[in-house]
Amino acid sequence: MDKLDAVLARIDANADAALERLFAVLRIRSISTDPAFAADCKACADWHAADLASIGFEASARPTAGHPIVVAHDRSATGPSALFYGHYDVQPVDPLDLWDHDPFEPKIETRPDGSKVIRARGAADDKGQLMTFVEACRAWKEVAGALPVPITILLEGEEESGGANLPGFLEANAAELKADIGLICDTNMWDAATPAITTMLRGLVGEEIIVTAADRDLHSGFYGSAATNPNHVVARILADLRDADGRVTLPGFYDGVPELDPALKKQWDALPFDPKHFLGAVGLSVPAGEKGRSVLEMTWSRPTCEVNGMGGGYQGDGFKTVIPSKASAKISFRLVFDQDPHKVREAFRAFVRARIPADCKVEFLEHGAGRAIRFPIEDPAFQKARQALTDEWGREAFFIGGGGSIPVTHMLKTSLGMDVILAGFGLEDDRIHSPNEKYDLQSFRKGMRSWARILAALAS
Repeated sequence: MDKLDAVLARIDANADAALERLFAVLRIRSISTDPAFAADCKACADWHAADLASIGFEASARPTAGHPIVVAHDRSATGPSALFYGHYDVQPVDPLDLWDHDPFEPKIETRPDGSKVIRARGAADDKGQLMTFVEACRAWKEVAGALPVPITILLEGEEESGGANLPGFLEANAAELKADIGLICDTNMWDAATPAITTMLRGLVGEEIIVTAADRDLHSGFYGSAATNPNHVVARILADLRDADGRVTLPGFYDGVPELDPALKKQWDALPFDPKHFLGAVGLSVPAGEKGRSVLEMTWSRPTCEVNGMGGGYQGDGFKTVIPSKASAKISFRLVFDQDPHKVREAFRAFVRARIPADCKVEFLEHGAGRAIRFPIEDPAFQKARQALTDEWGREAFFIGGGGSIPVTHMLKTSLGMDVILAGFGLEDDRIHSPNEKYDLQSFRKGMRSWARILAALAS
């Protein structure tokens, strides 16, 4: 404990220097999806490799068919080993005119309530988050001369552009990267004062359908009612996907969907969450979805079917009396453990085909698939991390669910066989992927201290 206290004191004393290092990496325009910034992505990978080497890691930026992946090891300690994952690439900044300043010139902004935030692209997603872990390692090395546990750091450069090269890299280097526990800092707290560990994330199936009827657009006066209107076909398909109680009607859709663990449900029921406020913040008031389920259950632990886009016929100014030749829709399914995304896709396609008229045809376009994942909250590593967060923030840390997907968690589980502690310090208003992205200065400073505590707890 004496060493931990000294490490925490060092983090506080070096907070300004840590912020300067974060600002240096935030200035690098590591936009992975745009080939024009390939050199910047390499520069960012090289910066991280050099920084980690400067504190005693054996570090290198490994080439891939895309952007480099940084791998760093310090295995001098004994005890359970950890693999930390982060990503150094960022989203494009468009539309630039909605930013209040240069997205790659970070600044500290004081808000009306007196709180301070770091404003820059990548401040929260994920440069600020990953640097909380690196700075915790730096402080441990400076104070104790060694890390509490053996650590490998893996920093990806294509998370924001699909991560095409990561699966192969993990498989090719599995023996080198395998550890006892995974650590990721790319998630949110419950609120600005309450830490959280995300223990379940939903999977995803994305599918697009294009229904074609006549071989050209038709005059609705000449062909109305006589010719099939693909807009009507698509509308019926979409309407049939849910019943009156909000349940998805695909045969077998709920296969593998478990009921929420009672202990976890008790935690969620204790969260200070107001569904009226949650919906009211976006101008709504009536919960949709499955009847008899709470809003948190529906957004964290239940599967969904959502229509993300629809198109067909004339949509310009004015009016055009046309029966379109084609109509389309984009549908996504958020999946929970242990739904099979491939079976869901097959069931959806069979569901659609059964509703296509004999003289029409349907085309399917696949837009990705991934399994949901959940981690055991009873595992000692998770309990230790939870207590460490509680000690730092002075509020009980919660185990929460995540409505979205982080594909790397499933890769680490399947390729490397490890559970993953997802402990992040982002907030809902961080505006990730949007103009004026920010990261609370408190999240950065207490995030460093939190990881120092978690590493000490894992060593115990």
